Amino acid sequence: MPVTILAIESSCDETSASVCVDGAILSNFIANQTVHETFGGVVPELASRAHMQNIVPVVDTALQKHFLKLLQVQSAFKSLMPLRLRRLRV
Repeated sequence: MPVTILAIESSCDETSASVCVDGAILSNFIANQTVHETFGGVVPELASRAHMQNIVPVVDTALQKHFLKLLQVQSAFKSLMPLRLRRLRV
């Protein structure tokens, strides 16, 4: 049986999800946050809100590209730092 891994990154100003099956990266989707451009740098509270809005569509897109369902994922990994205000709960 193939090993399917879902990796989620949301530590700064992008939300991304990748699917890897038996060591091969099948998909990698990234949602950028343009809201920070006006401030000249990342605003942690705005980044946190954008991560919460983006995570479901990004993960769904990463899985759907290869017709996978979340139940087919054996392992999931998520970055934890440096965003500290309100971490995304997976």
